[in-house]
Amino acid sequence: MSPRWLWVRRPGLLLAVALVSAVISSCQEPAPAGPYDLVIAGGRVIDPESGLDEVRNVGIRSGRIEAVTTDGLEAVDTIAATGLVVAPGFIDLHVHRQNDETFGLMARDGVTSVFELEVGTADVAGWYGGLEGGQLVNYGVSIGHIPVRMAVLGDDGVFLPSGPGGSEPASDEQLTEIARRLEEGLSQGAVAVGFGLAYTPAATTAEFRSMLEVAAANGASSHIHVRPGLEGLIEALETSAEAGAPLHVVHANSSGGAYTADFLTMIHEAQRAGQDVTTEAYPYGAGMTAIESALFDDWEEWDDEVIATHQWVETGERLTRETFGRYREQGGSVIIHSRTEEMTREAIASPLTMIASDGGVRDGRGHPRTAGTNAKVLGQYVRDEGVVELTDAVRRMTIEPARRLEARVPAVARKGRIQVGADADITVFDPEAVADRATYTDPTAPSEGIPHVVVNGVPVVRDGELVAGVRPGRAIRAPTGR
Repeated sequence: MSPRWLWVRRPGLLLAVALVSAVISSCQEPAPAGPYDLVIAGGRVIDPESGLDEVRNVGIRSGRIEAVTTDGLEAVDTIAATGLVVAPGFIDLHVHRQNDETFGLMARDGVTSVFELEVGTADVAGWYGGLEGGQLVNYGVSIGHIPVRMAVLGDDGVFLPSGPGGSEPASDEQLTEIARRLEEGLSQGAVAVGFGLAYTPAATTAEFRSMLEVAAANGASSHIHVRPGLEGLIEALETSAEAGAPLHVVHANSSGGAYTADFLTMIHEAQRAGQDVTTEAYPYGAGMTAIESALFDDWEEWDDEVIATHQWVETGERLTRETFGRYREQGGSVIIHSRTEEMTREAIASPLTMIASDGGVRDGRGHPRTAGTNAKVLGQYVRDEGVVELTDAVRRMTIEPARRLEARVPAVARKGRIQVGADADITVFDPEAVADRATYTDPTAPSEGIPHVVVNGVPVVRDGELVAGVRPGRAIRAPTGR
């Protein structure tokens, strides 16, 4: 798939992208006089939007890129990048557990902007308020159908429904209230609308359609964990097309499973037909979710072999019928070892998929995808196996996530690019050394081969270590009061 094809397949966003490019490109003038606050010198600069792939010096001032040039630049501070790749900071559209621990691991994996868009929040204003004062990386959230439905139907699940929010149909009055709360969240600057029909099986297609119409009316993309099987994808594609809503299907590898190739083919065909739909994948064969969720309501019917593919995050143990039932009553996270390497490779090899981690850790517990997603793609699938070209991997980590959001969120139009006028969110990595180190039993081992990461012009990772005392990350949200 060529970049030209990518533009054609998303006609609804073409004009917006072209206008943004014109704004940034108009700044391509002779470099202003120094000194710059920071210069990243002598690296291989990859800008996936313009196609630039050359050795350049990048001059940064006041949080923005002001020079991309072969000229020497005077600087207050310099990062020597000879032999390294200088890429836009990676943008992750699928991150849970927004906390310092998650942000630190993701920064060391090259991520400069994180978004919680699948589950989202029921309280957009409160969510952003809780992160005020600066974070290590940029951050944003959706208004989530899951948590809103939980609140309206009285489900006291911690993160995902464990009661009526997932298992009971909504009355007409409740549907009206869910829609009202989605509207309110969008007016408070929610980046998108999140859906997880796999976790809300009692939500009808009619309910889904009515909430998609709310998203469409507000120019918001809808990020969905579809119901199981290809039928779930068909439902999402057909219903979003009827509602006129931009659609983003999360973790194609996890939702597609053994049918990943067919799953991606269906998305490709929808794109060719003119539908605004995108997708993502993470480079691991195991998934992770809440054991108490409706996704496992039929667990007692499973064979013992299927139960044994589940690993309790807190201890690392594989589960038995007895321990599965006990932990389900307790609630918590479980890792599911259900897919083959061939399925993972199918998703990562596809040019359709953005790279998104579905990550998040707390108290050292979680999934290795939090710490290692981008490094694993760049190390294993780009360098070691040649499954993906380097420039294509960078595209799928940077400009494509930005394009997914920028129609509603103008601030994102300055990210995912290394161009004059863009925000100085930059990741510097060694293509010969980048590698993931996190495992299912040691999920917080940081990636290596990513020595420098800059957020809004401020280094947050220097020589492979987090920089103490800096929190330059800012809230990313849509204009409020729409």
